[in-house]
Amino acid sequence: MKLTIGHLYPDLLNLYGDRGNICCMKKRLEWRGIEAEVLPFASGSQIDFDSLDLILLGGGSDREQALACEYLKETGQAFKDWALTGGVLLAVCGGYQLLGNYYQTASTKIEGLGILDIYTEWSPKRLVSNIVLDSTLFKHPIVGFENHGGRTYINDYPPLGKVRFGSGNTDSSGYEGVLYQNIVATYLHGPLLPKNPEICDYLLTRALKRKYGGNIELDTLSDELEHTANDYITQLCKSIS
Repeated sequence: MKLTIGHLYPDLLNLYGDRGNICCMKKRLEWRGIEAEVLPFASGSQIDFDSLDLILLGGGSDREQALACEYLKETGQAFKDWALTGGVLLAVCGGYQLLGNYYQTASTKIEGLGILDIYTEWSPKRLVSNIVLDSTLFKHPIVGFENHGGRTYINDYPPLGKVRFGSGNTDSSGYEGVLYQNIVATYLHGPLLPKNPEICDYLLTRALKRKYGGNIELDTLSDELEHTANDYITQLCKSIS
């Protein structure tokens, strides 16, 4: 078996170690004897979405987001069609905002891709903190680091998790991210996946099932170090809450 992972615009969208999510996906596949091919697409590259099994769309500044959005619009409907027909996508921070209809910044309105019917409004107070979420899908808490001025309103989409510590989508909704079809969209940097191996395996399993069908189950890994890192952040946030 083999998965092909697309890293969209790493030259523009790679804040706070988002590239580490790619490293995590690749390594967890290799540890299980599954081939992993990573294809980075720099800004302006032609992208054949049908050749990709999993995509990372990372975070960037407002200017870089606007540039990335213009490049993605040049693909026409291809990215949207791929994402909404079961494509497995991890979108982080700026990437999360780009999936929506628009991001209203302090000075301009960045038109989004319209993949999700969500929108983001800028606020002068930045939300900067470690963050801990609870999700019924995963045994362990979801942990990460958030740093965003945007407040993302997700309408009726299911969130990634309920905020235990931190701010989340709007600083008042009590929820963070979006989990829709095979799309995981979130503000959590850090990078996200090394400290949350269950989310990584969730994405990998979805991509393998989409490509090969059947009841695919990944071999269990120890994850002792990963869970230690996860527990450290959880306990740290608990101690200061």
